[in-house]
Amino acid sequence: MLGAERFLMQPNMAYDRAITVFSPDGRLFQVEYAREAVKRGTTTVGLKFKDGVVLIVDKRITSRLVEPSSIEKIFMLDEHVGCATSGLVADARSLVDRARVDAQMNRVTYDEPISVLQLVKRICDFKQSYTQYGGVRPFGTALLVAGVDDSGAHLIETDPSGALMEYKASSVGSGRNQAMEFFEEKYKDSLGQDEAINLGLSALYKATDGKLNADAIEIGVVSAKERFHKLSPEDVKKVVDKVVSGEKK
Repeated sequence: MLGAERFLMQPNMAYDRAITVFSPDGRLFQVEYAREAVKRGTTTVGLKFKDGVVLIVDKRITSRLVEPSSIEKIFMLDEHVGCATSGLVADARSLVDRARVDAQMNRVTYDEPISVLQLVKRICDFKQSYTQYGGVRPFGTALLVAGVDDSGAHLIETDPSGALMEYKASSVGSGRNQAMEFFEEKYKDSLGQDEAINLGLSALYKATDGKLNADAIEIGVVSAKERFHKLSPEDVKKVVDKVVSGEKK
């Protein structure tokens, strides 16, 4: 049987297997499958506050035998920028390593920190290249990138396709819809840092059906006054316990 005839007899299989082939309705199935990997990932939220951004991740500890500290979902990319991930963590680590190199190369070349948007565009350009060539697959991860530069605070969501969008508050992962509905109703531009953390945890509480575990929560913060850092487990436990007790009233 000729190759063309086999292709016509099994068109869906051909579109599924080839990253470089569009389906007749203009879809790249492998990119859409990568988005499904993100949707199955843990819930991640990010919010801008007055002069910074907060990232919060539910690491979803599936067994009491797992050491929570061994699961890392929030990463520093440079002193003024960090990211949170949802989807395939190994894919995210590869992107994080590349972003760190880009940030350091900018410092060495221009003697100044890279702008947040420029760094995100470089990440997305790299992700997009993996949707164009045969023999590769898209990255099965979405990043929420948070940073502060000369133009202010930024919260940018990246997609497996290489697309990017800047938000005031956003979420990726399995609980995205519930978290976004919550933010649409509750988010305000005038939030302070503590208010933003509490609001983000409340969104996670809704998205996880009230199953917040302080040991499984990771919180990262960056502001105009502070470099990107993660809160200590003790501080995380305090704010999580406070939010959970408030939600149960």
